[in-house]
Amino acid sequence: MNAVTRNQDRSDTFGDKLSEAQLVLQSAAALHPTARVQGPTTPTLVQASGLGAEDMVISHLINTLQLDIGIFVLDTGRLHEETLALLDRFQRSSRAPVTVYSPNQDAVLEFVTSKGLDSIYQSMTLRKTCCAIRKLEPLERALAGKDAWITGLRREQSVARADVPLIDHSQARIKFNPLAHWTWGDIWHYLGANQVDYNPLHDQFFPSIGCAPCTRAISQGEDFRSGRWWWEADQDGGAVKECGLHVKTATSTQSDLAEIHAASMNITGDL
Repeated sequence: MNAVTRNQDRSDTFGDKLSEAQLVLQSAAALHPTARVQGPTTPTLVQASGLGAEDMVISHLINTLQLDIGIFVLDTGRLHEETLALLDRFQRSSRAPVTVYSPNQDAVLEFVTSKGLDSIYQSMTLRKTCCAIRKLEPLERALAGKDAWITGLRREQSVARADVPLIDHSQARIKFNPLAHWTWGDIWHYLGANQVDYNPLHDQFFPSIGCAPCTRAISQGEDFRSGRWWWEADQDGGAVKECGLHVKTATSTQSDLAEIHAASMNITGDL
């Protein structure tokens, strides 16, 4: 049984959530239009894609709605073969441009030489150092000059993400989370109904897919993020499964929702 057949139990409010996600993306694009710098266009709004199920939903919506939103992927140098194959297919099929960012090779070489390729298993400090080199530094380059970005964060994913807002103003750079209210079943219903390509590791019970050494399949009943850095279960409380790309933020406010609807008026003219 593949992931679509196994998981596509959509919620009763799926239609409303889909409309909400579309509106958030359309409003985000309207609020942060593509800039033109000395000729070529430069997106001020980008989607950060890890090529997971949620990210593929958002990218499909961006492409289907024909929004001027760029997409970027971080190739850490330790991704699964299945992820790299999906990246290749995605780059060839996406209407929106897909840019790949890789870590600084000198920094990677220095870390591997001094600490060891698999030193991440030795301590949380070394694992977080590896994440900083392979993910956080490339992320900063990917977001340089951008006003806002889009992620696939959902409240259902973990306790640490239970309050994910549709719009996050807690940092200098605005973050849009159009799938914040979606369930896992909603995600897979959308992927199946629209025949969206996805990582085959999801068929093997990998709900959250990161670097190969840091990701494992999970068992029924486990938290969505339990397959990430599982050897750290008894460290630092064992509850926060994050690499540093995302931090916990406040919930959406009425002003956030008003901002979306105000922007939507310029799109639809009838809201």
